[in-house]
Amino acid sequence: MKSDIEIAQSVRPEPIDEIARRAGISPEALEHYGKYKAKVNTGDVLAAADGKQGKLVLVTAITPTPAGEGKTTTTVGLADGLRKIGKSVMVALREPSLGPVFGIKGGAAGGGWAQVIPMEDINLHFTGDMHAIGAANNLLAAMLDNHIYQGNALGVDPRRITWRRCVDMNDRQLRFITDGLGGRINGTPREDGYDITVASEIMAVLCLSNDLVDLKERLSRIVVGYTYEDKPVTAGELHAAGALAALLKDAIKPNLVQTLEGTPAFVHGGPFANIAHGCNSVAATKTALALSDYVITEAGFGSDLGAEKFRDIKCRMAGLIPSAVVIVATVRALKNHGGAAKADLGKEDLAALERGLPNLLRHIDNITNVYGLPAVVAINRFPQDTEKELALVEEGCRARGVNVALSEVWEKGGAGGKALADEVVRLCGETSDFRYSYELAGSIKDKIEAIAKKIYRAADVAYTGEAEKQIARLEGLGFGGLPICMAKTQYSFSDDPAKLGAPDGFTLTVRGLKVSAGAGFLVALTGDIMTMPGLPKAPAAERIDVDADGVISGLF
Repeated sequence: MKSDIEIAQSVRPEPIDEIARRAGISPEALEHYGKYKAKVNTGDVLAAADGKQGKLVLVTAITPTPAGEGKTTTTVGLADGLRKIGKSVMVALREPSLGPVFGIKGGAAGGGWAQVIPMEDINLHFTGDMHAIGAANNLLAAMLDNHIYQGNALGVDPRRITWRRCVDMNDRQLRFITDGLGGRINGTPREDGYDITVASEIMAVLCLSNDLVDLKERLSRIVVGYTYEDKPVTAGELHAAGALAALLKDAIKPNLVQTLEGTPAFVHGGPFANIAHGCNSVAATKTALALSDYVITEAGFGSDLGAEKFRDIKCRMAGLIPSAVVIVATVRALKNHGGAAKADLGKEDLAALERGLPNLLRHIDNITNVYGLPAVVAINRFPQDTEKELALVEEGCRARGVNVALSEVWEKGGAGGKALADEVVRLCGETSDFRYSYELAGSIKDKIEAIAKKIYRAADVAYTGEAEKQIARLEGLGFGGLPICMAKTQYSFSDDPAKLGAPDGFTLTVRGLKVSAGAGFLVALTGDIMTMPGLPKAPAAERIDVDADGVISGLF
């Protein structure tokens, strides 16, 4: 059996000019990055579209497990399936982070015969967006420390700096550091640390900005720390916004690539969904909607994380309304939620499946009842799945008024996604009653508790003493009206990764809050969530190689 990278390398991509022509993008709007990828000037495209708006379809998933779900694979295969049945369609995905590529995942461009290509480029340096975001983040950090060194006219308290440097790699050694050592000439000694680039607020700012003007305004609002008088210090006050925007002027343009079957795809922006808002860029999504009748996008991790933030943050800010939602699940993963060991997931186990099924059913209830959106469950089928197991899942879904479609896109590409495509088209013809899980007018606690109780099914929310102080301070500074970006483990509805299935009656603990004023939301930190991951015992980097001809292997 071929690996994902071997499949991707077996397909000759079409020239990016042909993909652009198929999408309706003029040659003048393209900026080429080689033969098979290009950046797109969104202003040119949106002006030519004259208000056209396609249907927006969100692909999300059950709570992740080591068994895997296949959300990106389903997203790509569904788009190819829609094209197979004659629909005008584009894909809108996030860019992979180098950290997970060299850590656990080993690649993030889909799988099997449902991938975006050039797969190696997308998973590695691509068009340089990640590097530009990291450079902008670290320039702001350098300008802040230099301001303090050069006399500190703003009165920044070095003990209350909130802006950290970043690197796009899993590196636990950099989580907590002490810097500025070696005497006054080398800076002010202080405790510091690094985040992974995709957790940087600049990534969120880039993904939520409509254009370069909006980007620069948002950058200027970024809070980097506080003065001795407890006033926030912004990037604008450091006169940094212009330089940051200059570094990001190309990164804000969506990247055009293609699927293995030649379906146009934007791959742009890459915030994690457990520590950030987990959606691709507004610019890419809006441009795709102006170019096609159907746009298939995804949000990171389960629907309690990326999809919640997609609706409550991205859709709210960008004025987007999804037409339908696809919930990806596997029989294997549901059995894992039901207590079956990973080694036994290939065996029929109706009892474990029945115990794990409530996880899927809760995701369905959230999407259809909390958000009022039509949904379909896509079962990413494995050869070991039995007819009895598939029937049990289908029965549970239909009891909640949701259809099930088998997805065989990994093996068959777009042909394996036609049944799912037909159901998505049907759902997009229905009338939705889209709403948010909370209103902005509530207090910070009101919004946190709405997410915790409506989406996670927590019985209560507890706040540490530090979190209580931060809430009072943020509301006093006028940030209380912002939406909430929950930082929570992806492995459970709760803040405890060991609580699988559909836990309820638990208490969610909020240990801290911080403002992302440029992005326009507040981050609520729960559990042991970290903004700098580490490498696993056997990282994917150990298996990645390149031969004398420059052919890469080991990327999943």
